Amino acid sequence: MSNQSGIGVAFIGSGSAAPEAVLSNEGVSRVVETSDEWIASRTGIRQRHLASPTESLKQFAAQAAQNALDMAGITAAEVDLIILATSTADDLFGSASQIQAAIGANRAVAFDLTAACSGFVFGMVTAAQYIRTGAYQNVLLIGADVLSRWVDWNDRRTCVLFGDGAGAVVMQASTAGDRLLGFELRSDGCMNDCLTLAHEAQPRELVDGIAIGRGGYQFIQMNGQEVYRFAVRKVPEVIEKALFRANLTVEQIDWLLLHQANQRILDAVAQRLTLSGEKVISNMARYGNTSAASIPIALDEAVRAGNVKLGDVIASAGFGAGLTWGAAIFQWGK
Repeated sequence: MSNQSGIGVAFIGSGSAAPEAVLSNEGVSRVVETSDEWIASRTGIRQRHLASPTESLKQFAAQAAQNALDMAGITAAEVDLIILATSTADDLFGSASQIQAAIGANRAVAFDLTAACSGFVFGMVTAAQYIRTGAYQNVLLIGADVLSRWVDWNDRRTCVLFGDGAGAVVMQASTAGDRLLGFELRSDGCMNDCLTLAHEAQPRELVDGIAIGRGGYQFIQMNGQEVYRFAVRKVPEVIEKALFRANLTVEQIDWLLLHQANQRILDAVAQRLTLSGEKVISNMARYGNTSAASIPIALDEAVRAGNVKLGDVIASAGFGAGLTWGAAIFQWGK
């Protein structure tokens, strides 16, 4: 994708964090009628991290952010912008500013971005625009969600899927090239009812003839079959479009990094792109679906394990509620 300003984007640090409490599939089977074999064979998930009632999204997001800053070698005071991709903020008004205060990023402007499981990819593209225009030098992009708050633990179709956590990357302005090589973002509100965490008002009459709806939300509702069909059809397509914009071919991809929703989806997308399974980054077995956090958590683990190396080309794609989906092709490093 052409960039006329001469200012490019570099990816210089990653970090992640998750609650200590881990619920195995065997543990889930004591909550609802299911089994480790049933869950693992259908999703690839073996366990998930769950936040306690006293833990907050802010805690995990701030820890992931600090870990990313440490790897990048910059201080919080040098951060110009914080974007928090989340659907489960601690405060309905937003949690990004809480994280800003928690890490001491006193120069940074901070805001939340909500695009569900696509949030991190949408956030990456948004951050890049601020950098490319010269508005900001150092951007901290965080993906974090605490989905256990909004899961119906009596519904075995959904409760087996979700976990909690946070991941972050530091994106920095660079004159040595642009590491965000191409992207494509999409939305289709006509399919919104396939995956929702919907507002549910409790009516309250204030005076005669005037009533309001007291705030509240339903549990996560999902049509798993439709979401699967949507992802397997749309994700390879959006990756191919992003590759076209990057002037790259599938053969030039070093790693496929998808939202960690279901191992079957990851396998199906890789197969449609004719990519070897060895190029697919997956940590789903240990984390489950952590929504906007899943891509940066998986990326951070792959970087720290030495699998993702400087200059590697990563095809990343998020997909989920909205429905939203998008892909970003980027190179790791400066």
